[in-house]
Amino acid sequence: MKNALILASSSPRRLDLMKAQGWEVEVIASAAEELHDRAIDFRELCRHNARLKAEDIARQQPGRVVIGADTLVCLAGQPLGKPKDLAEAAAMLRALSGQVNLVCTGVCVVDEKGQSHVFDEVTEVHFLDLSEEMIARYMQAVHTLDKAGGYAVQEHGDWIIREVRGDRDNVVGLPVAKLRDFLHQLGL
Repeated sequence: MKNALILASSSPRRLDLMKAQGWEVEVIASAAEELHDRAIDFRELCRHNARLKAEDIARQQPGRVVIGADTLVCLAGQPLGKPKDLAEAAAMLRALSGQVNLVCTGVCVVDEKGQSHVFDEVTEVHFLDLSEEMIARYMQAVHTLDKAGGYAVQEHGDWIIREVRGDRDNVVGLPVAKLRDFLHQLGL
């Protein structure tokens, strides 16, 4: 798969989004240590972590196009990563109830020459008011521990989300349209 794009992630959601575009994709998970610092603007944090992942794999695969991505949910200026346990997932869903949160995905494309190109996309997600019963039902149906903010728009999102303003794929984990345009601009 020498001509395939390399996705520096083990996220099946990102892989599915890329394959849906007809792109040939090879997955190599990055071992780069992500930065988790609430003092840093969440957009900058996403771009930084995407760059860490992409550049880690690009060093191992010189001459290849590598894409790294990092997604965070931000509520009232505070980033929400993946919950560490079910109690934290439920607490995140309670906090998101009736609120508008921002989902940012930072993307880094390392081209064949080893140059890094970084951008991000932000999407608004408007939550419904969630009862304790709905939170419990949602958590029974969806594995919330591997999702930023403890939710996934593509998995029973209609139970908890009123509206998505912006790129829905970005909420899933990759701003496909913006990435496609970016790769086109690079001649890829």
